[in-house]
Amino acid sequence: MNGVHDMGGMDGFGKVEVEPNEPTFHEKWEGRVMAMVRAMGAAGAFNIDMSRFYREALPPHVYLASSYYRKWLLGLEDNLVDKGFVTASELETGQAQAPAKSLKRGKFNLEAVERVMTRGSFERTPQSTAKFKVGERVRTKNIHPATHTRLPRYTRGHVGVVERILGCQVFPDSAAMELGENPQWLYNVVFDGAELWGPDADPMVKISIDAFEPYLELAA
Repeated sequence: MNGVHDMGGMDGFGKVEVEPNEPTFHEKWEGRVMAMVRAMGAAGAFNIDMSRFYREALPPHVYLASSYYRKWLLGLEDNLVDKGFVTASELETGQAQAPAKSLKRGKFNLEAVERVMTRGSFERTPQSTAKFKVGERVRTKNIHPATHTRLPRYTRGHVGVVERILGCQVFPDSAAMELGENPQWLYNVVFDGAELWGPDADPMVKISIDAFEPYLELAA
Protein backbone atom coordinates (compact mmCIF):
# COMPACT_ATOMS: atom_id res chain seq x y z
CA MET A 1 0.00 0.00 0.00
CA ASN A 2 1.14 3.56 -0.66
CA GLY A 3 1.08 4.58 2.98
CA VAL A 4 3.14 7.03 4.95
CA HIS A 5 5.46 4.20 6.00
CA ASP A 6 6.88 3.90 2.45
CA MET A 7 9.39 6.75 2.79
CA GLY A 8 12.17 5.44 0.58
CA GLY A 9 13.55 8.14 -1.72
CA MET A 10 11.47 10.93 -0.12
CA ASP A 11 12.92 14.31 0.86
CA GLY A 12 12.27 16.60 3.81
CA PHE A 13 12.60 14.25 6.76
CA GLY A 14 16.05 15.43 7.77
CA LYS A 15 19.21 13.55 8.56
CA VAL A 16 19.05 10.13 10.18
CA GLU A 17 20.53 10.72 13.62
CA VAL A 18 22.56 7.77 14.91
CA GLU A 19 22.42 7.29 18.68
CA PRO A 20 25.81 6.03 19.99
CA ASN A 21 25.48 2.89 22.13
CA GLU A 22 21.73 2.86 21.57
CA PRO A 23 19.99 0.46 23.96
CA THR A 24 17.69 -2.28 22.66
CA PHE A 25 14.78 -0.61 24.46
CA HIS A 26 14.58 2.96 25.73
CA GLU A 27 11.70 2.18 28.12
CA LYS A 28 10.56 -1.03 29.83
CA TRP A 29 7.17 -0.91 28.12
CA GLU A 30 8.84 -1.24 24.72
CA GLY A 31 10.18 -4.67 25.62
CA ARG A 32 6.73 -5.70 26.85
CA VAL A 33 5.16 -4.61 23.57
CA MET A 34 7.66 -6.63 21.56
CA ALA A 35 7.02 -9.64 23.81
CA MET A 36 3.24 -9.35 23.34
CA VAL A 37 3.57 -9.17 19.56
CA ARG A 38 5.89 -12.18 19.45
CA ALA A 39 3.70 -14.16 21.85
CA MET A 40 0.46 -13.52 19.97
CA GLY A 41 2.11 -14.33 16.66
CA ALA A 42 3.56 -17.55 18.06
CA ALA A 43 0.13 -18.54 19.39
CA GLY A 44 -1.37 -18.18 15.92
CA ALA A 45 -3.26 -14.88 16.20
CA PHE A 46 -1.50 -13.50 13.10
CA ASN A 47 1.64 -13.86 10.99
CA ILE A 48 4.51 -11.40 10.58
CA ASP A 49 3.11 -9.90 7.38
CA MET A 50 -0.29 -9.24 8.95
CA SER A 51 1.49 -7.56 11.85
CA ARG A 52 3.45 -5.32 9.46
CA PHE A 53 0.30 -4.39 7.52
CA TYR A 54 -1.45 -3.11 10.64
CA ARG A 55 1.49 -0.85 11.48
CA GLU A 56 1.59 0.42 7.89
CA ALA A 57 -2.15 1.16 8.00
CA LEU A 58 -1.94 3.62 10.90
CA PRO A 59 -3.22 7.11 9.96
CA PRO A 60 -0.36 9.35 8.73
CA HIS A 61 -0.62 11.84 11.60
CA VAL A 62 -0.45 8.98 14.11
CA TYR A 63 2.35 7.15 12.31
CA LEU A 64 4.61 10.21 12.04
CA ALA A 65 4.03 11.22 15.67
CA SER A 66 4.71 7.75 17.10
CA SER A 67 7.94 6.11 18.21
CA TYR A 68 8.93 2.75 16.76
CA TYR A 69 7.39 0.64 19.51
CA ARG A 70 4.32 2.84 19.84
CA LYS A 71 3.61 1.90 16.20
CA TRP A 72 3.97 -1.74 17.23
CA LEU A 73 1.52 -1.25 20.12
CA LEU A 74 -1.11 0.61 18.09
CA GLY A 75 -0.85 -1.89 15.24
CA LEU A 76 -1.21 -4.78 17.69
CA GLU A 77 -4.32 -3.24 19.24
CA ASP A 78 -6.01 -2.72 15.86
CA ASN A 79 -5.01 -6.22 14.74
CA LEU A 80 -6.43 -7.94 17.82
CA VAL A 81 -9.67 -5.94 17.74
CA ASP A 82 -10.25 -6.72 14.04
CA LYS A 83 -9.62 -10.43 14.61
CA GLY A 84 -11.94 -10.58 17.63
CA PHE A 85 -9.39 -11.40 20.31
CA VAL A 86 -10.26 -8.28 22.32
CA THR A 87 -12.75 -5.42 22.04
CA ALA A 88 -12.02 -1.70 22.06
CA SER A 89 -13.85 -1.52 25.38
CA GLU A 90 -11.63 -4.21 26.90
CA LEU A 91 -8.52 -2.32 25.80
CA GLU A 92 -9.91 0.86 27.34
CA THR A 93 -10.78 -0.73 30.70
CA GLY A 94 -8.00 -3.33 30.88
CA GLN A 95 -10.62 -5.90 31.88
CA ALA A 96 -11.94 -8.94 29.99
CA GLN A 97 -15.66 -8.66 29.33
CA ALA A 98 -16.24 -11.99 27.57
CA PRO A 99 -14.61 -15.43 27.34
CA ALA A 100 -11.36 -15.33 25.38
CA LYS A 101 -11.35 -16.39 21.74
CA SER A 102 -9.26 -19.54 21.29
CA LEU A 103 -5.86 -19.27 19.63
CA LYS A 104 -4.80 -21.42 16.69
CA ARG A 105 -1.76 -22.84 18.53
CA GLY A 106 -3.12 -22.59 22.07
CA LYS A 107 -1.86 -20.48 24.92
CA PHE A 108 1.69 -19.19 24.81
CA ASN A 109 3.72 -20.60 27.71
CA LEU A 110 7.23 -20.49 29.15
CA GLU A 111 8.28 -23.65 27.33
CA ALA A 112 7.56 -21.96 24.00
CA VAL A 113 9.95 -19.03 24.53
CA GLU A 114 13.10 -20.67 23.16
CA ARG A 115 11.28 -21.89 20.04
CA VAL A 116 9.72 -18.50 19.38
CA MET A 117 13.02 -16.63 19.78
CA THR A 118 14.61 -18.79 17.07
CA ARG A 119 14.05 -17.15 13.71
CA GLY A 120 11.98 -19.32 11.41
CA SER A 121 12.64 -19.99 7.74
CA PHE A 122 10.38 -18.56 5.04
CA GLU A 123 11.95 -20.60 2.24
CA ARG A 124 9.62 -23.10 0.56
CA THR A 125 9.91 -25.85 -2.05
CA PRO A 126 9.48 -24.26 -5.50
CA GLN A 127 6.62 -25.45 -7.69
CA SER A 128 8.19 -24.03 -10.86
CA THR A 129 11.56 -22.84 -12.15
CA ALA A 130 12.69 -19.26 -11.60
CA LYS A 131 11.51 -16.95 -14.40
CA PHE A 132 14.55 -14.65 -14.34
CA LYS A 133 18.31 -15.29 -14.43
CA VAL A 134 21.27 -13.54 -12.81
CA GLY A 135 22.43 -10.69 -15.04
CA GLU A 136 19.05 -10.14 -16.73
CA ARG A 137 17.55 -6.66 -16.92
CA VAL A 138 14.15 -6.50 -15.29
CA ARG A 139 11.59 -3.76 -14.76
CA THR A 140 9.55 -3.49 -11.59
CA LYS A 141 5.84 -3.30 -12.34
CA ASN A 142 4.07 0.01 -11.72
CA ILE A 143 1.55 -1.44 -9.28
CA HIS A 144 -0.28 0.31 -6.45
CA PRO A 145 -1.93 -2.35 -4.25
CA ALA A 146 -4.22 -1.15 -1.48
CA THR A 147 -2.96 -3.99 0.71
CA HIS A 148 0.48 -5.07 1.96
CA THR A 149 3.40 -5.24 -0.48
CA ARG A 150 7.17 -5.41 -0.15
CA LEU A 151 7.84 -3.53 -3.38
CA PRO A 152 9.12 -0.02 -2.52
CA ARG A 153 7.18 2.73 -4.27
CA TYR A 154 10.31 4.58 -5.44
CA THR A 155 11.48 1.57 -7.51
CA ARG A 156 8.22 0.95 -9.39
CA GLY A 157 8.49 1.20 -13.15
CA HIS A 158 12.31 1.28 -13.08
CA VAL A 159 14.89 -1.03 -14.64
CA GLY A 160 17.47 -2.96 -12.63
CA VAL A 161 19.65 -6.05 -12.96
CA VAL A 162 19.13 -9.38 -11.20
CA GLU A 163 22.15 -9.82 -8.95
CA ARG A 164 21.15 -12.94 -6.99
CA ILE A 165 18.35 -15.49 -6.82
CA LEU A 166 17.32 -15.92 -3.18
CA GLY A 167 15.16 -19.02 -3.42
CA CYS A 168 11.41 -19.51 -3.24
CA GLN A 169 9.85 -17.71 -0.27
CA VAL A 170 6.49 -17.10 1.39
CA PHE A 171 4.82 -14.25 -0.54
CA PRO A 172 4.10 -11.45 1.97
CA ASP A 173 1.38 -9.87 -0.18
CA SER A 174 -0.71 -13.04 0.13
CA ALA A 175 0.22 -13.96 3.70
CA ALA A 176 -0.74 -10.53 5.06
CA MET A 177 -4.27 -10.93 3.70
CA GLU A 178 -4.68 -14.51 5.03
CA LEU A 179 -4.63 -15.88 1.48
CA GLY A 180 -2.04 -18.56 2.20
CA GLU A 181 1.72 -18.68 1.73
CA ASN A 182 1.63 -18.62 -2.11
CA PRO A 183 5.44 -19.11 -2.37
CA GLN A 184 7.22 -17.04 -5.04
CA TRP A 185 10.79 -16.74 -6.29
CA LEU A 186 12.72 -13.90 -4.66
CA TYR A 187 15.47 -11.92 -6.41
CA ASN A 188 18.02 -9.33 -5.37
CA VAL A 189 17.80 -6.56 -7.95
CA VAL A 190 20.30 -3.67 -8.18
CA PHE A 191 19.46 -0.23 -9.62
CA ASP A 192 21.70 2.67 -10.62
CA GLY A 193 20.93 5.86 -8.72
CA ALA A 194 20.38 7.74 -11.98
CA GLU A 195 17.73 5.22 -13.02
CA LEU A 196 15.75 5.97 -9.87
CA TRP A 197 16.40 9.70 -9.39
CA GLY A 198 17.59 11.04 -12.72
CA PRO A 199 20.84 12.56 -14.00
CA ASP A 200 21.44 14.65 -10.88
CA ALA A 201 21.85 11.53 -8.73
CA ASP A 202 25.27 10.59 -7.35
CA PRO A 203 26.82 8.44 -10.15
CA MET A 204 28.37 6.15 -7.51
CA VAL A 205 25.03 5.28 -5.88
CA LYS A 206 23.53 1.85 -6.40
CA ILE A 207 20.42 0.56 -4.60
CA SER A 208 19.58 -3.11 -4.09
CA ILE A 209 16.17 -4.48 -3.15
CA ASP A 210 14.76 -7.96 -2.68
CA ALA A 211 11.88 -8.29 -5.15
CA PHE A 212 9.42 -11.15 -5.56
CA GLU A 213 8.78 -12.54 -9.03
CA PRO A 214 5.22 -11.12 -9.38
CA TYR A 215 6.72 -7.63 -9.02
CA LEU A 216 8.99 -8.05 -12.05
CA GLU A 217 8.94 -8.30 -15.84
CA LEU A 218 11.73 -8.52 -18.40
CA ALA A 219 12.98 -5.13 -19.52
CA ALA A 220 12.97 -4.37 -23.21
